[in-house]
Amino acid sequence: MFASLGRIASRRPWYVIAAWVILAVVIIALSPGLHSTTDESEFLPKHYESIKAANLQQEAFAGATTPGAILVFDRKDGGKLTETDLTQAKTVVTKLNGELGKTFTALPTSAIGVQPSKDGKAALSAFILAKNANGYDTQAINDAKKLRKDAKTLMHGSAMELKMTGPAPQSLDSQDSSTKTLAIVGAATVLLIIVLLGIIFRSVLICLMPIVVVGLVSQVATGLIAMANKAFDLKADSSIEQILVVVLYGIGTDYILFLLFRYRERLRAGDEPKIAIVGAMERAGEAIASAGGAVIVSFMALVLSSLSLFRSIGPALAIAVATTLVAALTLVPAVMTLLGRALFWPSKKWKDEPKAARFTRIGEALGARPGRFAIVSGAVLAVLAIFALSFHPTFDFNSSLPSNLESTQATKTYQAHFAAGAADPAPVILHSTDGKPLDTADIAPFAAKLQAAKGVASVTSPNPKAPAGQTGISADGKTMKFDVVLDHDPSSDAALDDVKGPIRTAAHEAAPKGAEALVGGTSSVFADLQSAMARDYSVVFPVAAIIIMLILALLLRSLVAPLYLMASVGLGFAATLGASVILFQHIKGDAGLIFMLPIYIYLFVVALGTDYNILMIARLREEARRGKSAREAAAEALKHAGPTIAAAGVILAGTFASLMLGGQSLIVSMGFALSFGIFVAAFVMAMFFTPSLTALIGHAAWWPGHGDESAEEHEARVSHS
Repeated sequence: MFASLGRIASRRPWYVIAAWVILAVVIIALSPGLHSTTDESEFLPKHYESIKAANLQQEAFAGATTPGAILVFDRKDGGKLTETDLTQAKTVVTKLNGELGKTFTALPTSAIGVQPSKDGKAALSAFILAKNANGYDTQAINDAKKLRKDAKTLMHGSAMELKMTGPAPQSLDSQDSSTKTLAIVGAATVLLIIVLLGIIFRSVLICLMPIVVVGLVSQVATGLIAMANKAFDLKADSSIEQILVVVLYGIGTDYILFLLFRYRERLRAGDEPKIAIVGAMERAGEAIASAGGAVIVSFMALVLSSLSLFRSIGPALAIAVATTLVAALTLVPAVMTLLGRALFWPSKKWKDEPKAARFTRIGEALGARPGRFAIVSGAVLAVLAIFALSFHPTFDFNSSLPSNLESTQATKTYQAHFAAGAADPAPVILHSTDGKPLDTADIAPFAAKLQAAKGVASVTSPNPKAPAGQTGISADGKTMKFDVVLDHDPSSDAALDDVKGPIRTAAHEAAPKGAEALVGGTSSVFADLQSAMARDYSVVFPVAAIIIMLILALLLRSLVAPLYLMASVGLGFAATLGASVILFQHIKGDAGLIFMLPIYIYLFVVALGTDYNILMIARLREEARRGKSAREAAAEALKHAGPTIAAAGVILAGTFASLMLGGQSLIVSMGFALSFGIFVAAFVMAMFFTPSLTALIGHAAWWPGHGDESAEEHEARVSHS
């Protein structure tokens, strides 16, 4: 099959390239564009309490408004605000509110007063950017941008500073930060690939080929992902574009390398370029397809997640890898055919068989003492894996924003002078379950029990005597809303623990007969995310592992090898998470790591680690079929496959490491974890652990098949049977 693909690509290269160009043009023209969200509540299913509370609030208080932006005033000298300062703050808020109301055609906007802090050093104002907007809407973000621009003009020459935070400004900052991160990561990834390929091959065209080829493939993949997201209403988080850049260029370059090394090997053996392409495809095609298949099914396992975040990321990454895989088996050999031997220009080193002295020595040492290599490499991974047990998840996307952004600085200011949760109170919804209106006499005792709960700073109760529409009681009297200000930042772990523990318990127990209480808001969303993640870990991890094991069993025709191959990548996963915990929690001092990190590590390290294992084990099997013993085959496999895996590992680890240049703590931690995981997968698992175990197990590694037997042994066994 793969030889046939090689023949098609080598005989009709211009047709193959033209087909890809036409496909790219069509998809780019039809694509709706790739969009992402920073609203965590969009990721949760409807049966969680936080979502039930939000839906009830929307139904019962359809005309209610929620703050989209928080304005924080403080003096530049750090002193107390004077009466003149407060008067100016009120004037600024009034003018901003009036200007927004005139400028925008969106739903009416309004500001909610100016509230000074108890210490008198800051003042707060909440802006409602649009009725019923959650602060993450495009219009709300555009309003926040306009609000900041107007505020800068109004505050010119003032003794005070005005900084903005809240959902809309944070979304705006996240959007701008993601754009900058994408540019930095993209540039660093391309530069790194060019430099590393230049060092390895000393060829101008090989340096440029992945950039051009993957650049075309990325347009197709991104367009297909956008179409899939729109068709199935999938929600992608804001980090997806950066990850896609790295995945497409990193994996794409890896697959190109797998072919290039085999192609160069056939050219050195005296084959003509077209014949060498067919030979390279025949030898490397199966490994590339199997490796790509393992990655694709790993990502697709995320469709089993209860979170739409992962249900969208999984297919997105699977589409990206599938597109790259198809390109590696069609477009890449077509381009290589057209370039022929000129592909290696201007260097002529490709003609010389490399001595690979270092890999030869390592291979011989491994073949002679596989037990020692297995114990040492396994012990290193096991020690790091122990630290994975102290992993602490955090659920705040906005905490990943750089500290120099306005919304981050504004948040720090208001937390220093107000109750940490003042800008984002948690709505507690009391709702009738028996169809009767709620008794207003229950308001005071219910609020008192909420106020007594650990983690509650204050409670604002519904007021039946307030003007219509401002009572906090629905028109039919069946729903009431209590606003609870938390002691801690709603995005913090402390607030999450308070909400999922004492606050929810107090609300549920205090609900009068015939009613139920639901706690909503940011902390409630995070608490439900934590529960959803625990469920997803127990489903996604084993399913991905089982599917990859099935692929390995079919590829290797063995039931034994997949077991220790998956054990090795599982150990690599734990070691990678452990290393991340050591660096960020123990050395850097972070309270925790973003909650989605283990799934990303698992999928990339397991899937891509399997890539390298497949490449190594396939070469080992090839050497065994030539009549070598298990130990000799392991030594020879390391000699020949080692350079390929080392080059691919360095490039892919380097591209993931480029994420660390983005500045966002989420992206930085992900960049380190994935680059370290790929390094471990290439240089510990595939290079040492897997071949040493295979050498130790010997022929039994291929049971019940006979994947390692030579043609003569196969004929003898068939004749004997």
